[in-house]
Order: sequence, then C-alpha cells, then structure tokens
Amino acid sequence: MLGVCQTFTWLLYSILLLLSSSNGEGFVEQPDVEHPQFEYESVRLPTPSRGLLYPRESATREVRSLNGMWRLVRSEASDPFQGVREKWYANSLRLTGRDILAMPVPASYNDITTDDLRDHVGTVWYERTFFAPRLWEGTQRTWLRFDSVHYSALVWINGRNATHHTIGHLPFEADISGLLNFGGENRITVMCDNRLGNRTIPQGSVYKVKTDNGSLPIQSYSFDFFNYAGIHRSVHLYTTPLLHISDLQVSSQLTSEGMGRIEYRLWIDGSQDSYMGIRLSNVLVQLRDRDGQVAAQQINKGIYHGTLLVPNPHPWWPYLMHPDPGYLYDLQFELFVETNEEEAEVMQDSYRLPVGIRNLNWNNESLLLNGVPLYLRGFGRHEDADIRGKGLDYALLARDFNLIKWIGANAYRTSHYPYSEESMQFADEHGIMIIDECPAVNIDIFEPELLENHMSSLEQLIHRDRNHPSVIAWSVANEPRSFKPGALKYFESLVNYTRGIAHGRPLTAAINANPSACHLAQFLDIVGFNRYNSWYQNTGRTDMIVNLLTDEAQKWRKTFGKPIIQFEYGGDTMEGMHSLPAFVWSEEYQVELFSHHFIAFDKLRTQKWFIGEFVWNFADFRTAQTITRVGGNKKGVFTRNRQPKEVAFILRRRYFALAQELHQCQLPEDLTLYISKKVITHQEL
Repeated sequence: MLGVCQTFTWLLYSILLLLSSSNGEGFVEQPDVEHPQFEYESVRLPTPSRGLLYPRESATREVRSLNGMWRLVRSEASDPFQGVREKWYANSLRLTGRDILAMPVPASYNDITTDDLRDHVGTVWYERTFFAPRLWEGTQRTWLRFDSVHYSALVWINGRNATHHTIGHLPFEADISGLLNFGGENRITVMCDNRLGNRTIPQGSVYKVKTDNGSLPIQSYSFDFFNYAGIHRSVHLYTTPLLHISDLQVSSQLTSEGMGRIEYRLWIDGSQDSYMGIRLSNVLVQLRDRDGQVAAQQINKGIYHGTLLVPNPHPWWPYLMHPDPGYLYDLQFELFVETNEEEAEVMQDSYRLPVGIRNLNWNNESLLLNGVPLYLRGFGRHEDADIRGKGLDYALLARDFNLIKWIGANAYRTSHYPYSEESMQFADEHGIMIIDECPAVNIDIFEPELLENHMSSLEQLIHRDRNHPSVIAWSVANEPRSFKPGALKYFESLVNYTRGIAHGRPLTAAINANPSACHLAQFLDIVGFNRYNSWYQNTGRTDMIVNLLTDEAQKWRKTFGKPIIQFEYGGDTMEGMHSLPAFVWSEEYQVELFSHHFIAFDKLRTQKWFIGEFVWNFADFRTAQTITRVGGNKKGVFTRNRQPKEVAFILRRRYFALAQELHQCQLPEDLTLYISKKVITHQEL
C-alpha cells in the first residue's frame, strides 16, 4: 500500500510540473560544482541549488511579508488528491463548499484548532490574496519565497502552477512575474502534504486502520518528536531588478600576518530579454565594520569573484571565549551597468550580507577556532512550542537565545532538521556555535532513491547556511541504523558527496550504534554519539554512569581515532516532581544524573580529543502519543514554556565554570547566592 501511495504521489507531482507554466528565465552564470563518483550507479546527484538569498531590502529591492491569517481547507484523509482532481486551485477555496478555517502563517496547523486536525494525515490547502503594485510590472522581477513548508508543497498563483518543493525546513522560491495581475488582486494557493514514506527525509510510513468512522490512514514514524506540518516559516514577496545578484558565496580566514581575508563569489541572474542590451560595468564590493566605516573595498570589472584583505580585523569569536563575541561586518555588493550617456554608470542592484572573519580548522585531536581548541558545551534542541508547534516566533526565538546565554552554553545542534534562517542569524550575532543537521533522523531501509533525497537535503542545507560564521560542522544524520550491512556503501557515498560541498566545515553525525558495529563513523571528521546511561539503560542507577561513559568514549576514540563529542545524554523529568532519595522522573534524579555525567566528562577532557558535551534537551517538546511520554518528551532543562527546572541552575554553574577555566571569562554576579561565610567543599563533606 505504501509503495503504491508514494508512486502515485510522485507521478502526480511530475505531471503537474510538466503542465506548469514557464517564465522563460535564463542565467548569465550558474554555480559549478564538481561531484565524485559513487558506488550507487543509479543515484542521481542533486541539481545544485541556485539563488535563495535571504530577502533583504536595499536601494534596489523591496520585501513584503505575506504572513498573517490565511484560509485553510483540509482534504478528506481517504482522498488526499481530491483538490487536484477538482482543481481547487483554479478558484477561491470558498467555492469548494468545505469548511474554511482561519490559519495563522507562520505556524504548524496541528494545535491551532480544537478538533482532529492535529492528527490529520494527508493534504491541506492554504489560500490568501495580495496586491502586486502596478509599478512592479515590467521594471523588475517579483519573487515568491517560502522559508519552510512541511513536508511537501505545490504552489499556484491565480490558478497557474508556480513552484513545488519537498523536504521540510528548507526554503524555496520562484519568479512569479509572469503569473501576476499587476495593479490588482492575486490569489496564492498552496497544497501541503504531511505524509512521510520510506524514501522521504525523514522517513515514515502510512497505513490504514479500521476505526468507528471507517478506514483511515495513520502516519507512523520512528523519530521521537511530533510530525508538525504546515507553513512553518515566513512567506515573502520580494523584488529584484531584471538583472540582479542572484547568489553569493563567502569564506574567511585570519592570516598569519594578522590580516583578515574574505573570499567572495557572486552570480548574476537575468532573463534573456532583460539581459540583452545591458552592459555590465563593474561590481563595487565594500566591507563595513560595526560602526559603518569602510574596512576594505574593491571594484571588479568583468569578474564576479575576488579577495578582500582587512587590516586589523575584528575576529568572530564564540560567546564567553572573548569579551566581544559575534562580531559581524557588513559586506555590501553593488552592481553597476553602463548607460547611453558617456562614461555614466547606474547602480543596477544592491545586496548586503553580514559576515564574520574567523579560522576554522580540525585534525584528529581537536576542532579549533581562530587557533584555539574548542570545548563545546550546549544542547540538542527542537523548534517546538505550545500552540504554534514549529512555527517561527520572534518572541520565542529571543527568549531561547537569552536562556542559552544565561546558562553559559556556547553551542547547540539543530536536531533534527535545519532551523529557521532567523535563528542562524541570531547565532551569528550572539556568537553561538552551530552543529547544523539535516532532516535525516533514524534513517533505515537504505536504497538509491533515499540516498538521492538525503543528498539533496544536505545540498540545500549547506547552500542555505554556508555563509554563516556560526556554523562549525555539518551533521549528516541523527541515530541512523548504521549497524545494518546496507549502511556501509550508503554512508560512504553520502559522506563522499557531502565532503565535496562542505565549504570548510568538518562532517559529523549523532550515532547511537555501538562503535564495533557502526558503518558510518569511519567516514566522519568528528564522531558524535548519543547514550542515555541510567535512563534507557540501567534505569535508576546513577552509580553506573562514569565508568560506562568513559569506557565507551575511549572505545570510539580507539576504533576511529577522531575527536569525540557526546551529542545526547539526559533523562525525563516532570516539573515540580520531587523525591528524596532521588527517583526517576523527579527533579532530584535529573540533577544527580547530570552530576555523574560531569564527572565522566571531566575525566575525558584531560585526554584532549573529547571536545564537547551536549544535553538532551534544551526544553521539553511534543511527541507522538505513546504511553512512555506524558504530554511529550520531558528531558528538557527548561519546560516547554521556557522556565527552568532545578537542573538548569546546576548546569549553569558548570558551563560558566568551564568558561572561566578555559577562557578566563568573568562570572555573572548572580551565579551563586550567599549562604554563609564558611563555604563547605565536597572534600570537607
């Protein structure tokens, strides 16, 4: 049943794409990426992503938000393609005769209503109208950009197919200039499909069960977080000149001579008609510091790449490693064209990109930033909150980063999918390092089509995030079934491909297999492992953590000779539940479990190759309904509404103690409360 459903889905999508309208776009220059050969002979390598620059207003660009209240109609679960057959996209959804729901964008749709929409399996349809100014017609190009739709989407403008995308958590866009009614009202329609199968990233399966209301589809998946769906992030309408800067690639380093070095490359895009008769003159590249002063500049004629040398640079440093972390420059690109007037030039396009200057290196012993060995301390996280699900929320984003800095963390992993571009920008600005993970969680049933989608998810992620100084590694998977025989060639092909597009970052993964059986770790630059001592194994026995953990970390090191990180440890804790002596699910037990891990981590830190400790999880989050989860996963240091559990105060003392030991940072005044003149030490007890 699953195979038939998947085949029909992709066949339908292919037919719709063949029937879709073309805007006749051409490219002056496109990214060129070389790919190695693979063991999987039938695997098609991803087409390199193009464009997708984050929408920013400038002298030549206008950005409008399409966020707000949209209309939503759900398809019958038993007939997900009813709307396609009946052409719901051709007219207003009101004419379908179905119930219309007001649905906020961005947000997951699951927790907004009070009915069974939460567990709906299949497709839903979004719709809204907007105006396109008459002044935009013919003078510039109009783009529609979705920052994330989960899981797959088909988009129509005024009843005509505009674009499609699969794999949630990643952006996609289309030039819709040829589909718009300029000076009038336009309608946008989106079909969103939340179903996962054996070949999607992440994987899942759909099967039917008999209920009191007939046979209904059920979505199952092995990952331990709720399969939220909908238009999760912002929708933008933005303009560019007919001929414009379509893509940018930036890398940086600090030279041995004390200079900053920024390598850049840009791509120019234009329709064939608009490009004819336009003569490019030059590109002005300026790097401005935080005060707006020009730190370096260059004028290029006829080439679209170059190098800026920056005297006395301000390096990008992580939080608590330097008094001024997260220093960003403003890299400005201005594209000029010739006019009919003698020697006159006109600015054709302008785009600004925040950049940080820093070195990132690694070897078999450590990961170094600006020549300093890193010891990562932080969290696995989720984009998850009450009501909004995985929907982007600026207040929540600001709160999370305030808590991350309050607790003294310097890093987190985007478990288990790419996070919003706004969160990446926050990380750049605050000096928080990111292990950037693709949506491949619990990968199993290895086959070529899955590999193609897996490669594509990594290619899109890396293309989106390659210019962020906060990104220090790419994670290719979380807890894959890497012990299975089919995993060897699969991950060898995957890692070989990803290494070719890694843009100066090491590759890692979060592995829960045993070192002796894992077919993935040998291909990585940094080995990360997940292990829940005294929770899923030896439950309640916190006296069985230190030796087991140190022995396993040493086994990973001995087997693969790479730097080692523990990416996940922890235990579920009910807020306000107390027990003395400590008992599982109590706040006292979580504190005790963490404390014993700290002992093991400090033993391992003396061996240098152990380079990080990540708690699972930053905050409680929603999961599928099971009898082992009371309202979701409760392993958070913070509650789902971002309030601290008792362990948060203990973890804060540890993280700041590490920062003071390693980087001599100043401790917060409120870190400890006054108790008495006599402080009793552990040794005295």
